[in-house]
Amino acid sequence: MTNAVNDDASTLGDLHARYLVTKAAVHAAKALTSPGWRPEQRLETLMECHGSVLAARGPGNPLPFGEFRQALSRDLAELLPDGVEPVELRGLSVVDQDGQVTEDAFDLDFEQRMLLHTLRKLDRGVSVLGVRELREEVEQETVYLALSKQGLQATYENGREDLIRYPSGHTAELADLRLPPSVVDFYQDIPYGSTHQGWWYACPICRWPMRLVLRKSAGVLAGSARCWHTPHAEMGASYLFRPTSDGSAAELLPEPRPERPAGREAVLFPDLDAIPEPMPADKHKALVRGIWRYTTIPGIPELALRDQLHKRGLDVDLWPSLDAYDLLVTIPGNGKCFKVDVKDYTSATTLASLIHAQEGDRGGAEWLVVPDYRAGQVPLLSEVCRKYGMKASTASAFAESACNQAGVRWA
Repeated sequence: MTNAVNDDASTLGDLHARYLVTKAAVHAAKALTSPGWRPEQRLETLMECHGSVLAARGPGNPLPFGEFRQALSRDLAELLPDGVEPVELRGLSVVDQDGQVTEDAFDLDFEQRMLLHTLRKLDRGVSVLGVRELREEVEQETVYLALSKQGLQATYENGREDLIRYPSGHTAELADLRLPPSVVDFYQDIPYGSTHQGWWYACPICRWPMRLVLRKSAGVLAGSARCWHTPHAEMGASYLFRPTSDGSAAELLPEPRPERPAGREAVLFPDLDAIPEPMPADKHKALVRGIWRYTTIPGIPELALRDQLHKRGLDVDLWPSLDAYDLLVTIPGNGKCFKVDVKDYTSATTLASLIHAQEGDRGGAEWLVVPDYRAGQVPLLSEVCRKYGMKASTASAFAESACNQAGVRWA
């Protein structure tokens, strides 16, 4: 398996080099694309990030500052030291054609950090991360500890379900959620890249603010609204709009969509008929990106599986034992159980490395389930899961298998 973490020092070295380069590139891209930065601030940050890449490359791999800048919008693999396998970094740009940080770059940075965090906990010789990484780790730990500190399963379930169902909204509505104050603090102002003339639009699938971009085509200015989560945009959370200049809200028009899947995948496919309505950015907030991406996004198939399997007569418990794993599916009558962990990673190799590092699932899950749009990851994940007595599957394939064993139809 490519890039599976083991005890080999060279493999850990490659992983750490990829992480350092990705982290520096994403931080540099933020400095280039975020509004309100003074020119000297941007230059200082870019130079620091360039220095971080030089440190990762070592003295035998020089890289001029100009080439560093160009690689941000061209190919991240160009920044890696000689001999380091690029894996998913090959062909990945950090700044896109609209001058914004790409979604995949955000995800790979976060996923590599989570892998290194796990390796450090397992005492695999990974060095301590920096202040920014520790702060973002604290965000995830704060949410979990705040929801679980009372030791009550119902309190944990209610809070986590609210984070999935309500990743954005009016401040008055958010105040009524079943969340501790320390978790509510992770709802912040609507991101600058998600507003136009003071208005924003929630993705019809995940309910997080969509990314809004203005482009000129043949001299005409046009707007695009797409979910920040690329698979959601590809499923149909993608719209066009005519920009306004008088403070009024623009009307979204759906872009052409792929056909709704048939068969077993149709059950979990979201309803995209309703067009998102404009909402004022004032007095509205949204979860910070990391919690939305790695709690809300994988939580959508978790809740969908719970609801649909329950409709078919199976018993489903969410996050048993305060999140030992995600789903405990039980077939009534014979009592057969399926312990399921749901993951939605952009990088299949990073997820496979995480499983390998933990020698399976740390909570005892027997199934690793990914959303249907990650079906291409299943062969690689199956290979590593098999080593630890686990099975990998898409959400719909797992649900169909469970229903077959229960003697009921899934689709």
